[in-house]
Amino acid sequence: MFTRWGDVVYRFRFGVLGVVVAALLALGGYGLGLHDELSSGGMDDPGSESALAGRLADSAFGRNHDLDVVVLYTAPPGRTVDDPEFSRKIVDNLNSLARAYPGVIAGVNGAYWQTETGRASGSLFATSDRTRAVAAVAIVGDNDTEMLRNTRKVKDAFAIPGVDVQVGGLQPVAGTLNDTLADDIRRMEFLAFPVVALLLFFIFGGVVAAALPLIVGGLTMLGASGIVRTFTYVTEVNSFVAPVVSMIGAGLAIDYGLFIVSRFREELAEGHDVAAAVRRTMTTAGRTVVFSATMIIASAGGMLLFPQGFLKSIAYGAIATVSLAALTAITLLPAMLAILGARVDMWGSRRLRRTKSAHEVENGFWGRSTQWVMKHPVKVAGVLCVVLVLLILPARNLAFGGFSERYLPPDNSTRVAQEQIDATFPGRRSDPIDLIFVSGDTVAIGAALKLANQAPGLATKFELPSRSPVQSDVYRTTTTLADSDSADATIDYLRGIELPDGVRMLVGGVPAIQKDSLDALLERMPWMIALVLLVTTLLMFLTFGSLILPIKAALMSALGLGSTLGILTWIFIDGHGAGPLNFTPQPIQANMLVMIIAIIYGLSTDYEVFLLSRMVEARAQGATTTEAVRIGTAHTGRIITAAALILLVVTGAFAFSDLVLMQYVAYGMIAALIIDATVLRMLLVPATMKLLGDDCWWAPTWMKTVHDRFGLGESPSPATTAADCRTPGIR
Repeated sequence: MFTRWGDVVYRFRFGVLGVVVAALLALGGYGLGLHDELSSGGMDDPGSESALAGRLADSAFGRNHDLDVVVLYTAPPGRTVDDPEFSRKIVDNLNSLARAYPGVIAGVNGAYWQTETGRASGSLFATSDRTRAVAAVAIVGDNDTEMLRNTRKVKDAFAIPGVDVQVGGLQPVAGTLNDTLADDIRRMEFLAFPVVALLLFFIFGGVVAAALPLIVGGLTMLGASGIVRTFTYVTEVNSFVAPVVSMIGAGLAIDYGLFIVSRFREELAEGHDVAAAVRRTMTTAGRTVVFSATMIIASAGGMLLFPQGFLKSIAYGAIATVSLAALTAITLLPAMLAILGARVDMWGSRRLRRTKSAHEVENGFWGRSTQWVMKHPVKVAGVLCVVLVLLILPARNLAFGGFSERYLPPDNSTRVAQEQIDATFPGRRSDPIDLIFVSGDTVAIGAALKLANQAPGLATKFELPSRSPVQSDVYRTTTTLADSDSADATIDYLRGIELPDGVRMLVGGVPAIQKDSLDALLERMPWMIALVLLVTTLLMFLTFGSLILPIKAALMSALGLGSTLGILTWIFIDGHGAGPLNFTPQPIQANMLVMIIAIIYGLSTDYEVFLLSRMVEARAQGATTTEAVRIGTAHTGRIITAAALILLVVTGAFAFSDLVLMQYVAYGMIAALIIDATVLRMLLVPATMKLLGDDCWWAPTWMKTVHDRFGLGESPSPATTAADCRTPGIR
């Protein structure tokens, strides 16, 4: 199939180039508006009790806008918020908001002072010494995406000359998180692309060859943003999709370009004409790229098992980006190579681009190091396993948390404002706990409320329930927790109350949403792991014809993943990186952890595929197991290291993020790539395969029969000799 595809691309190279570039540019133009369509929502389990409570409250009372924007005003030293000049400036500003921003700001829901849209709320909105006061401003919008977009339009509307103003609330916190992500993407593009370009020049030894993977990476990012924007019209897409698209789009697409360009240059160096070089490149490198993408898609697809919109949107973005990266690599790139031909080596250094013979490669650094490893397999495997287990040990302290302003740096103005609001006005906290009663019996509701007020961990008792104006049997009350980190005991108590007959009580609010979301994650996690392992094992078996190799690959990936989680725990939960990285030690956001696991497992399997492919090819050509391991590692060591280095640069740019959530991803990827591309693939894999010997290739007879009939390998065509079966990218 890939042989024929190579012929088709070569024959219609100008048409393929024009169509693919035009399509990607069109998608990129459409995707320019993606940032404004993204949401901060999707963290809840839509089928949970807390989500049901939220929907019922919205239908019965309308969406609660009390905490959209909370503005904190601090009087000058020696004065109070009752000072006429001070209060006049604030009231004038509050009264002007709805007029200046119609359709964006609905009005002032509550304030210490009388405003045009709300009555003065007195002591509820001011401190006892009257040095501070707050106002609650409602933002227009029926969903998180619309409200976030409107909040951005008015982010500077609350500033008052001569008045100390701090802005907090749900929407400013969400907006700051999203805007920080956008800044991270721009930083990545500014820092990573020049460094990657320089790396590619030294890898290929030429400007033209180095530019091709960059073109593929850039166009993939553009096209993926357009595809993701189309998703926003059918589902809520979380803002974290944007950095995932950038990270995977740039990193993987450039890696795929690296593999294919390297292989094409080898074919030309061996004397093949351009048409044959394109065909042979697609038969080997193209096939490997597609299989690699399929493995990563299978891993990312595991996130679709979870009910949270956050994980589903990340899965959509990852699947779209990886698919597009592979598609671009086997369409646009071979078309450009077919047009360039030998000119792919233009504008370069003859010394840097010298192609090594197979003998030189196999007796080079990677060949010699692999030979040494296989002479001492027990010692190498034993030492490495001990080291990896030690890295895994900190994961004992792994803890999961929710989503809050604490993921911003401690000195971030929005976080500082929200923390001061929480401390000074507990009733204005952005994480209240809600009770929704459904009953026509007010006496029974009162009895249930009395029991609810005995719950542990409440900062204050629940307010007197308010009755819905449109659903006469629905009542709502709310309060805050003394410590949101200890919310589980409170929620469990409330849900365990034996209610009077005829009363239904739903527990909602941010703490309940976070608890229900975490419960859903933990419940579905084993299913995700089982599904991803099953699919990737099946795909690897159909490709390699061995049952042992996929199992070994899964164990290697598990060791690498466990080590990565241990490192993340040590840095972020134990807090050893808090000072240098400027964050507050805290539990890892649970949804982010699932995303990290899916992406890292997919990438680790990706490198395993490139390594094993070359070993299997050498074995098929008559090499012994020891020879196959040495040849495979020698021929892939340099290219896997180069590919990992490129991904390290791309993900490393996100390590400078102000958002600890992106630091999770960046440092997790950095740790995983270093462990995977060096310790695992180049050292532990050769050692374990030497210990296993010929058992590496074992599979039951019936499975061998299945592989012979349905295997994904491609038989060499008359134009594809055994020499064509090398792994791409070796110079």
